[in-house]
Amino acid sequence: MQNEYTRRLQIRFIKSEDNTALAAIVKNTLAEFGANRPGTVFYDPTTDQLFELFQKERAGYFVVELDDQIAGGAGIFPSEGLPPDTCELVKMYLLPHARGFGLGKLLIEKCLELAVDMGYRKVYLETMPELKQALNIYEKFGFAYLDGPMGNTGHFGCDRWMLKELPGASW
Repeated sequence: MQNEYTRRLQIRFIKSEDNTALAAIVKNTLAEFGANRPGTVFYDPTTDQLFELFQKERAGYFVVELDDQIAGGAGIFPSEGLPPDTCELVKMYLLPHARGFGLGKLLIEKCLELAVDMGYRKVYLETMPELKQALNIYEKFGFAYLDGPMGNTGHFGCDRWMLKELPGASW
């Protein structure tokens, strides 16, 4: 029996038909927090083509659906200039109604598991102070702040950089 407090949750890999909805979620979320500026994924042309972007080897993107509607997503990507053992946690955004009950945590867990499965030893991310709630979650997951960026993402609008060593990374 389903009541008003029961929601259908599905986390799956991205499909080509998700591009429009996900681009809107990314851009609207950045606008919501006043972070829709040059040097962020707001102006990155790949934001409109996430399915195509995540077809790259050793990349993956998860989509979260609530009640059969796309509510956000997150992925890992072998961003240019990163060491081969390091991927980037990228494009993690949720609609307002999908926040506050653990979906962000669940997406990060899925991404970290995928990173381990793909042979990565470290996960890097770039963010900005406007996304305070995300910063808190990253810290709880053991991401440590860096003094500067890694790789060449082109996202010069991000001024917070973090790195996490994955379990088993000292093998």
